[in-house]
Amino acid sequence: MKKILLIEDNPDVRENTSEMLEFANYDVVVAKNGREGVRLAREKVPDLILCDIMMPELDGYGVLSILGRDFKTAGIPFIFLTAKADRSDMRKGMSMGADDYITKPFEEMELLDAVEMRLKRAQIVRKNFEEGVEGLNAFFDEARGTHALGKLSEGRRIRTYRPKENVFLEGDSPRNLYYIVKGKIKTWRMNDEGKELVTGLYKEGEFFGFLSLLTNQLYSQSAACLEKCELALIPSEDFEELMWRNRDVACRFVKMLANNIQEKEERLLHLAYDSVRARVAEVLLNLREKYADVGDEKFRIRISRDDLASMAGTATESLIRTLSEFRSDGLIKNAGREIILLDPSGLDKVKRFW
Repeated sequence: MKKILLIEDNPDVRENTSEMLEFANYDVVVAKNGREGVRLAREKVPDLILCDIMMPELDGYGVLSILGRDFKTAGIPFIFLTAKADRSDMRKGMSMGADDYITKPFEEMELLDAVEMRLKRAQIVRKNFEEGVEGLNAFFDEARGTHALGKLSEGRRIRTYRPKENVFLEGDSPRNLYYIVKGKIKTWRMNDEGKELVTGLYKEGEFFGFLSLLTNQLYSQSAACLEKCELALIPSEDFEELMWRNRDVACRFVKMLANNIQEKEERLLHLAYDSVRARVAEVLLNLREKYADVGDEKFRIRISRDDLASMAGTATESLIRTLSEFRSDGLIKNAGREIILLDPSGLDKVKRFW
């Protein structure tokens, strides 16, 4: 049973709305004012919040602002109940992260339809992205909804890239959000000495290139294909509107950014303090974790030695020498240009103790 928090200072409206929701088989928690609503939201963590705007002590905007800064409650769908239909009020609420508005007085079906739609969209967004273009289309179409974004998916197209072809270069102006339909992508930067450093790896079903769209800045790194790729190009205008209008989507991309930052911090530490052997072992294990299929005991990957050296932060000559040592130790073997991991646990020991 879905739990809904109703924050409403008018006793008649509170009672009538609560009865409508309970009759529709929702578990309803009620708060008489904004401060009580914030407390109950943190304590009960409901599936959805219905909140009046005009309340004494703490109004609906204040409730939304407080809950939006709390990790536990930031992702909860939030619908304003208001007797004011002024567009400036609606714009203010949406810019703060509200998901929808219901203008009082409202009919029972209007309320239930809005609640059901928001809960459905939240469930769609919270589940993992399905692989393939169909899953991407379904994700954006569901996240759009009837009141939010209109024709979001129009203009999306699939483009095929050759191995080693650049998708964008450092200093380019961002125009699209990229979704990987097929293939593998690396992001990289060039240092002052002209040496390439790989900053990220992406696989099928993942987005990349969204940081520059969010910050409205030129790309701070380049992106290229490790193999033949098919990418879905989502216009920046569609992505920006989705981020502004849908809090669930915004929360998801914020979490992606947080994960990326954590990975980069850990990688910098390893580059600073680990030996070449440890760094190469870690890169091989990271590639296995990123790209190996479930149950794949002997992971193999085709990757250039220059790319591998860039990921490990070492010279190509040092990388080749280290791979030769791993091969002699029985940790890996070569099959043409492919590297096959024979002993991941052995590589893990190298990573931890060398």
